[in-house]
Amino acid sequence: MAIVKMKKLRVMAMAADQERLLHQLQHLGCVEISQPSEELEDTKWASMIEPKESQQVQIRAEMSEAQSALAAVKEYAPKKKEGLFPPRRQVTEEELLRPDTLRAGRRAAGRIHTWLDTLARMDADESRLLAKKNGLTPWLDLNMPMELQESAHVVFRPCVFPSAVDLEGLRTQLSAQELPAELIEISQDRQQRYVLLICHKSAQEDVTNLLRESGFSAVAFPEPSGTPAEAMKGIEEELDYCRRKREETKAELAACGEDKDTLQLYLDHLSAREALTAGDESLLNDGTVTLFEGWCPAENLSQVETLLENLGCAWTATDPTEEEIPQVPVKLRDNFFCRCMNVVTEMYSLPAYNGVDPNPLMAPFFILFFGVMMADMGYGILMIAASLYVLKKSKPREGTRNFMELVFWCGISTTIVGAMTGGFLGDFIPQIAKIIDPESTFEMPALFTPLNDTVAIMLGSIALGCVQIITGMTISIVRKIQAGNFLDALFDEITWWIILGGVALAIFGIGTVNGIPVVLTIGGLMLVFGGTREAKGFGKVTKLVGLIYNGVTGFFSDALSYVRLMALMLSGSVIASVFNTLGATFGNVVLFVIVSLIGNALNLALNLLGCYVHDLRLQCLEFFNRFYQEGGKPYRPLTIQPKYVDMIKEEQ
Repeated sequence: MAIVKMKKLRVMAMAADQERLLHQLQHLGCVEISQPSEELEDTKWASMIEPKESQQVQIRAEMSEAQSALAAVKEYAPKKKEGLFPPRRQVTEEELLRPDTLRAGRRAAGRIHTWLDTLARMDADESRLLAKKNGLTPWLDLNMPMELQESAHVVFRPCVFPSAVDLEGLRTQLSAQELPAELIEISQDRQQRYVLLICHKSAQEDVTNLLRESGFSAVAFPEPSGTPAEAMKGIEEELDYCRRKREETKAELAACGEDKDTLQLYLDHLSAREALTAGDESLLNDGTVTLFEGWCPAENLSQVETLLENLGCAWTATDPTEEEIPQVPVKLRDNFFCRCMNVVTEMYSLPAYNGVDPNPLMAPFFILFFGVMMADMGYGILMIAASLYVLKKSKPREGTRNFMELVFWCGISTTIVGAMTGGFLGDFIPQIAKIIDPESTFEMPALFTPLNDTVAIMLGSIALGCVQIITGMTISIVRKIQAGNFLDALFDEITWWIILGGVALAIFGIGTVNGIPVVLTIGGLMLVFGGTREAKGFGKVTKLVGLIYNGVTGFFSDALSYVRLMALMLSGSVIASVFNTLGATFGNVVLFVIVSLIGNALNLALNLLGCYVHDLRLQCLEFFNRFYQEGGKPYRPLTIQPKYVDMIKEEQ
């Protein structure tokens, strides 16, 4: 297993064939397109390029409208019973990309947005009418036209005062100052008193100045016509219309449920057009010829060459140079077993193009370590069943598929290790046997158990960790030899193998001559002279001290990190046993099963997260740091990636 080899393409075609070329490249789905950087640096070529008006904004606007229309259908249309994993529609590439799909989608989205606009307008109208209604409610007892503001000699002013104001006192003040005015209270609430002021025009200013001292504020009716009661009747009629219209509009939206498939196909069509447009904008075009660069997997090159030849293109396909390595997209070679590890690798970082594909190297360790930490047949069987159900029923896309396949393999590992430890939902079976028969001494057969063989499991965990560490060191040695760095491989890696092997032999008294451990001595000399070969003077001493300290502490701390395998196994087993013991205290099979299943469900959820995180940490920190060269650029070919439908690809 290795990183897929890439070829750099440089293609020149007639400008008239550009659209056809892009469509066929999208159909193949194996070419990543990029602008030719060298030509862009050439001012003569750059001056020939005609800037193209971007279509991305228009397409994304259409996608936004289509998504909001689809959301409206999902909200208002009657819900259909489709199950947990509804089957996706099967369409051909031709059906997805044909103009009829675009036209039908636009019609459906336009129709739905018409109803949505109507709905929004009714909502706005209702809010406006309710505000008018609330404003008129306190004045319903005012039996005069709201538009009546004054007569030849009298002014009529609706106004408000704070609720605490003393109206009788104000009337007394008006009378005492011989001001021709009257205050008629219409209504009152907790905050305000609603009053009609009637006064002679000649005294209007004096009356107003007096009343302002008590919080007087004039009221202006919006669109005054008739009495408040008459206006309120009109408002209620308008509100009824808004509500009827809203319900009618919702009914129209509900009837658009049949447009769901059309909109989904429309969105996938737009997504394909967006990808095509992005590819189009990466091409250089002077009106006569079009030019682009790209990357293609070497295994797909023959298909691409046939396509280019049929279109009369000129092209070159070369291996990437050393300087181009950082720009080469990375595609990991997948198989049924290793592709599940893409979830872990992509979460961390893709390897550099000239690095090592970690998936086949990491997969056995990750899956085994997960099983060791989980170590329960019941949990493993549930993981297998759940993953198979999702894979079969939903037929998930690549990312979800890889994750569920990882759950499947980890479930198998968990089941096997669980069978070795005798764990099935903790000690579920022995506990239920004791409830049925208090004299029962049944125990699940086991090679070892977390509670009784803790030390042996701890040593086994460290041993497994040492195997992975040595594997990482081996890969590092091979990589350094491949790169021609023989001395680095010898003195940076093999030296420590000799030292560690020498320590083990010395402990057992093997390989000792005249009390001198020969192998350990050889390793020490290699470390002294080889490890400090690039240092000078006193720097050799400091270098040696650093090598010894970092080497010893680093190796043993890394090895001890794998004790977490034992810790997670022990904690999961103990928590399951605690819940089982709690359920057994009732002495009833039904209550025991209920308590045990609830507790084990919580334990399973907790362990799934904990085991995944700790397993991920071991791979990224203890394993990858031995050999991994990160920084790879994801491989993103021009292709069709529908979200809502499954595409049946046909040969063109």
